[in-house]
Amino acid sequence: MSASPSKPSRARSAAPRDAYHHGALREALLEAAEGLLAERGLEGFSLREVARRSGVSPAAPAHHFGDAHGLLTAVAIQAFDGLREALEAGNARGGDDPIARLREQGLGYVGFALRHPGRFGLMFRCEDNHDAQLRQSGRAAYGVLEDGMRALYRLPPQAPLSATQLQGLLAVWSVVHGFAHLQLAHQLDDALQGAPRESVLRDTLAPLLEQQLRGLAADLPQG
Repeated sequence: MSASPSKPSRARSAAPRDAYHHGALREALLEAAEGLLAERGLEGFSLREVARRSGVSPAAPAHHFGDAHGLLTAVAIQAFDGLREALEAGNARGGDDPIARLREQGLGYVGFALRHPGRFGLMFRCEDNHDAQLRQSGRAAYGVLEDGMRALYRLPPQAPLSATQLQGLLAVWSVVHGFAHLQLAHQLDDALQGAPRESVLRDTLAPLLEQQLRGLAADLPQG
């Protein structure tokens, strides 16, 4: 005799809830949180909706992260770690040329933002978060850019930046950060005439950064 069709159906519906291992559930909750942030922003975020999207009970996110603040902190840490990796990958693409390394860092920065709008929208809204791991991850990401500017200015590792050199760093950061936000808000669509993302980065942002960085390097003493 064949099995009743209702029994497999109940088993399938329970599977997503029961199949998670501890680490898999944590990652699923982080992914759901990022998707919700990308769609609704911080104002529309809730643990209940994250749980619903993950197919688990409303208590599951609290079990892993404590509360909404804990889950958002985990997403922000993930974001800064991912940004650091994107900047380091830019360094690798740029090779030994300080200008090329910073240019590729900039492309990596914007590329990360476009791939992960939920994370990117959150990570710079955590100024009142004093979590030690979050602060460490944020400093590590910023440190990659800072080291890139030290190389451009021919400074040894850990050397302090002068006021003028810090202004150069902030100018480069402001360009890529602003470019990312403008693209995410579709404010550049008309100007760029719907060009594909990769060509926008290579054909528009890369030359812009190259020009800016060469201008900064031109002020260095020669020899």
